[in-house]
Amino acid sequence: MSGTHQTLALVLFSVFIAVTLGITTWVSRNRHGSAEEFYAGGRLFSPMENGFAIAGDYMSAASFLGISGLIALFGYDGLLYSVGFLVAWLVVLLLIAELVRNCGRFTLADVVAARMSERPVRIAAGASSVIVSIFYLVAQMVGAGSLVALLLGRSGAAAQVWTVIGVGALMVIYVSLGGMRATTWIQIVKAVLLLGGTIALTVLVLVRFHGDFDRLLLTAAERSGHGIDFLAPGLKYGADWTSRFDFMSLGLALVLGTAGLPHILSRFYTVPTARAARRSVVWSIGLIGSFYLMTIVLGFGAAAIVGPDAVRQSNAAGNTAVPLLALDLGGGAQTMGGAVLFAIVAAVAFATILAVVAGITLASSASVAHDLYASLRRKHAKQRSEVTVARVAAVGIGIVAIALGILARDLNVAFLVGLAFAVAASANLPVLLYSLFWRNFTTRGAVWAVYGGLIPALVLVVLSPVVSGSPQSLIPGADFQFFPLQNPGIVSIPLGFLAGWLGTVTSSEEPDEARHAETEVRSLTGAGAV
Repeated sequence: MSGTHQTLALVLFSVFIAVTLGITTWVSRNRHGSAEEFYAGGRLFSPMENGFAIAGDYMSAASFLGISGLIALFGYDGLLYSVGFLVAWLVVLLLIAELVRNCGRFTLADVVAARMSERPVRIAAGASSVIVSIFYLVAQMVGAGSLVALLLGRSGAAAQVWTVIGVGALMVIYVSLGGMRATTWIQIVKAVLLLGGTIALTVLVLVRFHGDFDRLLLTAAERSGHGIDFLAPGLKYGADWTSRFDFMSLGLALVLGTAGLPHILSRFYTVPTARAARRSVVWSIGLIGSFYLMTIVLGFGAAAIVGPDAVRQSNAAGNTAVPLLALDLGGGAQTMGGAVLFAIVAAVAFATILAVVAGITLASSASVAHDLYASLRRKHAKQRSEVTVARVAAVGIGIVAIALGILARDLNVAFLVGLAFAVAASANLPVLLYSLFWRNFTTRGAVWAVYGGLIPALVLVVLSPVVSGSPQSLIPGADFQFFPLQNPGIVSIPLGFLAGWLGTVTSSEEPDEARHAETEVRSLTGAGAV
């Protein structure tokens, strides 16, 4: 990239960082240090504000960079991510949002522990939430590294490594100083910027093809080198039975995983009532739906205008397709228009990454402090000490995410998020649904449901082509691959539900009818909700 591109993008990066740090500093001066303030922002946000914040949390680097890149490289098969991410919100709206808001207080474990023995359930759910969050964080770190490496015109590892470290440091500052209130306002600002940038690029792509979407698709197919097959299923998934099962596994993970993501569930506690939580989801569905429809245009636009070969040459996983598309739409690499549009898109993508990592880090540090720490020291833990532990946990989680982000820097960010969704759907969703809807569910069933989905998901990822056995693996020189699928969801999600059922039917514990009735009334009516 030319010096103009670098200067403009770095200026815009700096402006966004300055604004968000200003928000964080302002909020930190006006907080009173309680757990409710740190974890839930005082429950003061309106449905519209929270809807924008949820959209900001959900529209991550995987969405903006990864999905468009996969569509540019693989055509129709890349659409699975757009469709899966969007359909998942129907599960959240119909089954989860209002009930979670009524039953819980700050975290997923609050919902499950409402009618169980608290300590074992909180430890299991808290550990699962932290692991899911780290998977999701790694994807954002990889996106940041790819973006800044492109900006600086350096393909070497050093630029990506330092970028990952810088993003990790910023996210720790956002969370430890500002808590949920600062994180929410950062998400709102980021959502507005991202939607504005996406709309502008979509309009420019359609204008380039005179509004003719068919012509856009046909041009993309011609430049892909695959002809009409680019617009049909099977280019990435479907060549053999293994890839077909991988396709089904990924689809299951994407559709079911959202309802188990800790940083999404924690958003329902930032509004004052369950009705406001439901309206928040309606707002977010409108925003997120519009966004994912536009990523389809951007993906095929990158294939038609930039070309898959140029995208792959810049970044083998396709993570830089959208910035390259912006460069071309603005007039090319040597024009002022190209420099400006590229800089804006790069800055928006960077803002996306910073905002999402702040939200995920807050949710995972809340799980460490509110679930793990408070469970181990329930009699002695105070709210203020719990918040201190959460701030310390943010640092530790940031260090782990930085290390894994450096290791996984050559993988597609949407693919990495697919793994996070698989773990969330395997470990968190079964215990959540059983707790809300199964009268006879027991403590053993809850613990088994979490570990019965979490452990197989992690083991299968380690034994899959993701980690070893191919040049694209995390450890390309090793080969201990025994599981052929890249996404474990098709195996680990049913195992999570099976383990929860098996733990319950083999338990000697008698279900507490009174606590179940109380939880059921509370979840459906909001009576007694915090």
